[in-house]
Amino acid sequence: SGSSDDSSDSGGSSGDGNGSNGDGGNDDSDSSSDSSSDSDESDLEDESDSKDESDSEDAKRAQDNDSDAMDVDEPPASELKSLFGESKAKPSGGGLFGGPAAGDFKFTQMLGLEADEPSATAHMETDDHMRPVTGGARIAGPAERNLNANRLPMFFADTDSPMFKRPEPAFQRQKTEEELEAELEETRKDKIKEYKVLQRSALRKTRRLYESRSKSTNSNPAASGTHYDALTMREQRTTLFFSVQDQIGALDECLHALMAASVSMTRIESRPSKSAEPGYDFFVDIDASTKEVVQRAIEEIKRIKIVRDVRFVSNLGALPPAEGPAAQAMAGQQVPWFPRKISDLDTFAEKVLEMGEELSSDHPGASDPVYRRRRLAIVQKAKEYRTGQPLPRIEYTEQEKATWRQVYTRLREMYPKYACREFLHVFPLLEQNCAYGPDDIPQIEDISRFLKDCTGFTLRPVMGLLTPRDFLNSLAFRVFHSTQYIRHHSDPYYTPEPDCCHELLGHVPLFADPNFAELAQEIGLASLGASDEDIEKLATIFWFTAEFGLCREDTSIRAYGAGLLSSFGELEYALTEAPEKRSFEPSKTAIQKYPITQFQPVYFVADSFRDATSKLREFNTTMKRPFQVRYNPYTQSVEVLNSKDKVQHFARSISNEVQLLASALEQLQ
Repeated sequence: SGSSDDSSDSGGSSGDGNGSNGDGGNDDSDSSSDSSSDSDESDLEDESDSKDESDSEDAKRAQDNDSDAMDVDEPPASELKSLFGESKAKPSGGGLFGGPAAGDFKFTQMLGLEADEPSATAHMETDDHMRPVTGGARIAGPAERNLNANRLPMFFADTDSPMFKRPEPAFQRQKTEEELEAELEETRKDKIKEYKVLQRSALRKTRRLYESRSKSTNSNPAASGTHYDALTMREQRTTLFFSVQDQIGALDECLHALMAASVSMTRIESRPSKSAEPGYDFFVDIDASTKEVVQRAIEEIKRIKIVRDVRFVSNLGALPPAEGPAAQAMAGQQVPWFPRKISDLDTFAEKVLEMGEELSSDHPGASDPVYRRRRLAIVQKAKEYRTGQPLPRIEYTEQEKATWRQVYTRLREMYPKYACREFLHVFPLLEQNCAYGPDDIPQIEDISRFLKDCTGFTLRPVMGLLTPRDFLNSLAFRVFHSTQYIRHHSDPYYTPEPDCCHELLGHVPLFADPNFAELAQEIGLASLGASDEDIEKLATIFWFTAEFGLCREDTSIRAYGAGLLSSFGELEYALTEAPEKRSFEPSKTAIQKYPITQFQPVYFVADSFRDATSKLREFNTTMKRPFQVRYNPYTQSVEVLNSKDKVQHFARSISNEVQLLASALEQLQ
């Protein structure tokens, strides 16, 4: 890869050094070295003076060489120098054309000759001197023809030839990280589109198979193992979760496995996998009569090689038949799955709608690869968390702390003027007990312990936005899902999603207030097993209370919603005369439409947290759920009150509490 002059010199040297082997015995090969030409001419003159003597000596030497061809020695270094000229290689070089320091380098090695082949530069012994055999114009004798016949041909590129063209170096500009990210995003979108098409095709095919199978079975649902009655005939419904690799036909294989297990699928949901390997996560609801059927379905799916993980979450369990005319009138209603134990919340870890590690194009950090990698590392800890484990601690960077400092300082100055008294009472306690301050971001582990001591509420890390049903269900267990990543530093006063500033500054303080904690849990309990229509209403109520709620304090109005208390712009706007303010009525609030990307045109004002809770309980009685639930704080589980025995047991526990209350009142008197 040097210049053309260097290549020509190298090619010429190679031709000189191998002139003796030429083209496999060509006696007319030319030599490009001047010293070699002079030597050849002197040899011819000597031969012409004593032709007869040379012929006899040639014949004798031919016999000697034929009998012992391996006894040929290397010529002295001085003669090689006269033949080939000074070596241009570096003394320390160990390459093919090394200098004198290369040692006893054999030209048979350079030519690739076998061990039993004679040397390429054999010398001839005479009576008075040693004469090297070269491949010039001299007529080769029998021995030299024998050497040429055994040599391997060598070919050197003629760099001066017009046919020789060096390949041009293909220079390509290295793509930036933004371009690579864009290509990956386009590839991911194409994969998702392709997979959704295949998924819909597989679902249609599977439904046809199930329909054909159901026609051939008994029309009695109990006989076929399919349960259509959520209250009288249903024994157990299960949500299966499994992850598959990104491969064509993956879902089709899993659905055939369910069919082989003889289970009915009632719902399926898919999302791009959050794991390191590309793939998809599936949530499949099935109707199963016994645990053996569920286990058989899991074993069938596990046999598929592309499946990485399979687990299940049981639904209502063995619900006895509901009692009462109202329950019997709604006996055919399907009851959506809801968590029964606090450990069931682990199933929400990967069911994220958006954000988290994947950012929308309008997010301030969408084009920042460093910010995206940082969020991915934090989100991964939330994904791996399970109930009972210590909450993950995050070592925040100086840049993240600087962003927190700007938000914390600005909002801390506004709270005394705009926040409600319950918020102002708790916030100094967080500064004293949970390291709230402008210099560092508090850890959710410390905050969760503080809240548990105050009201029994705890925090749990989350990857991103949950579905309204999953988020509200967790409130029934007095669990709040909190993000741990922070907004992008380029715009510290804006975020299109919940981040740790919104969670820790907006939501957390009031979860330490008993009255607000009761209001939040009441919304969560009402969401358990609720219909999709009722979930939408409850989510709207949560929006206008816990997120953007206002309350009356004497003659003034203060803010208690987290969306207001974490946004200095809307916090100031909400308490002006610009927006409309209405009294909180759950039946009207539940159907109020609201914007997401701009300030609210309407706010609802509660007289107090207790008053809002009382009104919410009255509203919950109008919901179409055929049973009631209660939270057991001792077992951290939800009890379904759908039979007389359960209601009587609950009544006895209340009676004991009333007796304790009466005794306490007597002692006070």
